[in-house]
Amino acid sequence: MRLLIHDYVGHPFPLQLSRELAHQGHEVLHAYPHRPQDPQADLIKRPGDAPTLILRQLPFRPSGSPAPTFFLRRRRLEVAYGRQVARLVGTWRPDGVISVHTPTAPQGAILKATRALGAPFLFWLQNFPSLAVDREVRTQMPLLGELVGKAYRWIEGRQLRASHRVVIPAPDFAPFLEQDFRVPERRLAIIPNLAPLEDLPETPQDNPWSRRHRLANHFVYLYTGSLTLSQHPQLLLDLAERTRRDPQVRVVVLSQGPGADWLAAQQKTRQLPNLLLLPYQNFDQMPQVLASSAVLLTLLADTAETFLFPTKILSYLCAARPLLLAGPASNLAARLIRHEDLGLTVPPADSPAFLAAAQRLRDQPPLATSCGRRARHYAEHHFQIEPIAAKFLQLFPPSF
Repeated sequence: MRLLIHDYVGHPFPLQLSRELAHQGHEVLHAYPHRPQDPQADLIKRPGDAPTLILRQLPFRPSGSPAPTFFLRRRRLEVAYGRQVARLVGTWRPDGVISVHTPTAPQGAILKATRALGAPFLFWLQNFPSLAVDREVRTQMPLLGELVGKAYRWIEGRQLRASHRVVIPAPDFAPFLEQDFRVPERRLAIIPNLAPLEDLPETPQDNPWSRRHRLANHFVYLYTGSLTLSQHPQLLLDLAERTRRDPQVRVVVLSQGPGADWLAAQQKTRQLPNLLLLPYQNFDQMPQVLASSAVLLTLLADTAETFLFPTKILSYLCAARPLLLAGPASNLAARLIRHEDLGLTVPPADSPAFLAAAQRLRDQPPLATSCGRRARHYAEHHFQIEPIAAKFLQLFPPSF
């Protein structure tokens, strides 16, 4: 089969799927945008990759004159990018298309181009982009925001219903899709997300990366990934303030963006010797990065949807470290951590609870170790790529 797999974000697990399908003998074109400001997988061919795997990076730049608002500027970027992917679908002519992490505007162009070929389109859903747009435009455009938000939800609903199948990572998505977007249950397929286990082996804390950053002999609270102000970076600052007199503790943040910029400004003012701020690291360094930690941190905004599942948590699980998440109790990631005893969860922006949970994982090594072992066991049990690739192939019509 000739497949085009499009990943708007550039995460490791869609690329892992492309590699496995190519290894099985399928022709796979893996397309993604050039977005150096965001953390991405190592999107390069490896010596052991199948010759039928093609990686295609596409430019990500706006067209036309500058737009007056951030929402309109981003929409222009997305529309221009969607046209590029649609042209690629038309010229490469795949037998089927899988598109993941894709916002509403480019997804529409990719779906239209795929249907023009008469090929099946799998809408690999991770969240609901239209809901995020709805919240944003109601804030930025008080008069028109409600109409724009409703329009985006209507458009996304049409795209979901027009897709051959909608792939969801958890059953929690199903009732919402059926009730709010009128997607029949028979069109839904549950395929949980994963992380590439072979790329994230268990690694000792004392490793070249931790030694380079003088972390090998410290108790490290580690945060990785994007960080906005709505995710309450104040919690990380509070943790550094609380532990500043403990010479064994380090709070390490690998991030870029508004939240990281805010932390850098606070660091400059407060001179916290135990707070280490670093930019995103290459994915091939992640086993050593994650292994340098004693506790892995996740922060979610107060408004984080039930369905939001930060994909970095999938990588966290492979590291055999306990997790500490601050976010809504109803969130999928928070529920997984509690259900599987992978660490501790606290409400968003609750600094006393966050600091108490962080201290508990430091003071109780048996608890931290058992949570970390269960995390790695969960990853080894659920992150096998072969059965997941088989599930994707089963979603295409038999004639393909």
